[in-house]
Amino acid sequence: MKKLSNKKWKLGWLMVIACAGCAGNPSGNGEQPSVLTKTDDAVLTYLLPAPQMEGKVSVETAMAQRRSQRNYQDREILAEELAQVLWAAYGVTKPDTDRLFLRGGFRTAPSAGALYPFEIYAVVGKVKGITPGVYRYISQEHKLVQTIEGDMRGALRRAALGQAMVEEAPVTVVYAAIFSRMTGKYGDRGRERYVCIDLGHSAQNIYLQAESLHLGTCSIGAFVDDRVSEVLQLPEEEEPLYLMPLGHYERQQ
Repeated sequence: MKKLSNKKWKLGWLMVIACAGCAGNPSGNGEQPSVLTKTDDAVLTYLLPAPQMEGKVSVETAMAQRRSQRNYQDREILAEELAQVLWAAYGVTKPDTDRLFLRGGFRTAPSAGALYPFEIYAVVGKVKGITPGVYRYISQEHKLVQTIEGDMRGALRRAALGQAMVEEAPVTVVYAAIFSRMTGKYGDRGRERYVCIDLGHSAQNIYLQAESLHLGTCSIGAFVDDRVSEVLQLPEEEEPLYLMPLGHYERQQ
């Protein structure tokens, strides 16, 4: 396990073309989806394809069919599918670089005071086009930046009280809160109420987006906070709140 530090980029680009058999095209331009990576000796970054703005499943259908799924097939998902889910969770929908507290602009999910208290991570094991590791989602640039090398799903499962779905799913999305973003304006009410409300907004987006992609997820709050923080090597100011495994599941007739 190796935690990565930021360095200046070296020149060089690597284009990784993902499988054309994706259900939907998140690039939205009719071309074969792709993931662009930028790398040096210490940092691996994936510039994700633009999100799909017109899906094949209506919001109403997604709401009607949505269920928490805990059993996943031993099957990878596509980088484009993960990119779409991350955008649904916290992607920027209206850029704004003038107001620094927005950190890039307004998002897919509402937030009290537009303060956006979360950092979102992807614990990747089997995502086509993305090397296993832990990644921070940078919504302003719609990209993933690797923070830890290697498949950490087993370690995360142990931190999550042994729940098998955390290791069996090809990827788990993790929400970590920086409470000071809320408490600086709203005090204790920001910590005790608004952050939790924000979490519900964003997590439901993941549920609905996953369903529209014929994937499943399940929100998990049962884990040992300190152990999850240790496994993911979270900064001291970040506290884990939610784990959401994501993957293919057996659809019931």
